[in-house]
Amino acid sequence: MSQIKRILVAGGAGFLGSRICENLVEQGHDVICVDNFFTSQKSNVTHLLSRPNFEIIRHDIIHPVWLEVDEIYNMACPAAPGHYQYNPIKTMKTSVMGSINLLGMAKRCGARYLFASTSEIYGDPEIHPQPETYRGSVNTLGPRACYDEGKRAAETLCMDYYRSNKVPVRIVRIFNTYGPRMHPYDGRVISNFIRQAFTGEPITIYGDGSQTRSFCYRDDLVDAIIKMMNSDQVGPINIGNPGEYTIKQLAEIIVEMTGSKSKIVYTDLPADDPKKRQPDITLARKHLQWEPTTQLRDGLKQTIEWFRGIELSHYRPPTPNF
Repeated sequence: MSQIKRILVAGGAGFLGSRICENLVEQGHDVICVDNFFTSQKSNVTHLLSRPNFEIIRHDIIHPVWLEVDEIYNMACPAAPGHYQYNPIKTMKTSVMGSINLLGMAKRCGARYLFASTSEIYGDPEIHPQPETYRGSVNTLGPRACYDEGKRAAETLCMDYYRSNKVPVRIVRIFNTYGPRMHPYDGRVISNFIRQAFTGEPITIYGDGSQTRSFCYRDDLVDAIIKMMNSDQVGPINIGNPGEYTIKQLAEIIVEMTGSKSKIVYTDLPADDPKKRQPDITLARKHLQWEPTTQLRDGLKQTIEWFRGIELSHYRPPTPNF
């Protein structure tokens, strides 16, 4: 490696952030993980603590932090509906005030800054699949707006720091992702279904199960994120797996793969829940030479094995909004 960088990963103990930390540590960079542990687990990064090029700081990025770094990955924000709706004001603060603080650091240090945005900025889309040029259909007054609008505002901040202060920003819009280290109580569909399958609870489908999602395996996604940081692209660029499945199909696959006796049950669809979600990854293919390679069943096998090896009692109980 030609250059050792000092790299901050905000939200670095989370599901995706911890995998980014691992990859960067293995590349030989000096990695600082900053996390407030609201939805993440210390166990995700404890195996890195013995490495001389890794350190961890308990800190909430809605407050300023003073560090000298070359790159910043901003992965910090509750990303599952049950978590981000539990404290919607804090969620908005994390996206907006956290971005202001970290973009200010990037400006001061001359650091490259990558922001983990989301497919949720497209809302309940009227265009399918969703290209980066689509401006979205978001209810600003709904229960999901704290996350959707927070990320949209953070993208605006990125572009204003880029135009006004020449901060080298990178914006990725992340579509549904799964894999080892998902929080078993995060309320996401794959973690819900696997946990319910293992515990014998009914598999809960919201709506009639005809709504679609596109699921990208964690390692594929992290590969794209690091490629984006090292590219000359500002973005935004969609990253996700364009393979599209109905929620009912996903439930049936997980019941089959776990050998579960759980029954599938149906309940009301939450407010503003998107009916379709599929990334157009033309730009990722063109500019990052990236596309996902992990098939859904292969990724689910790894994820199910990880769930099989954890103790659910070691994870915080669900918030009231689950």
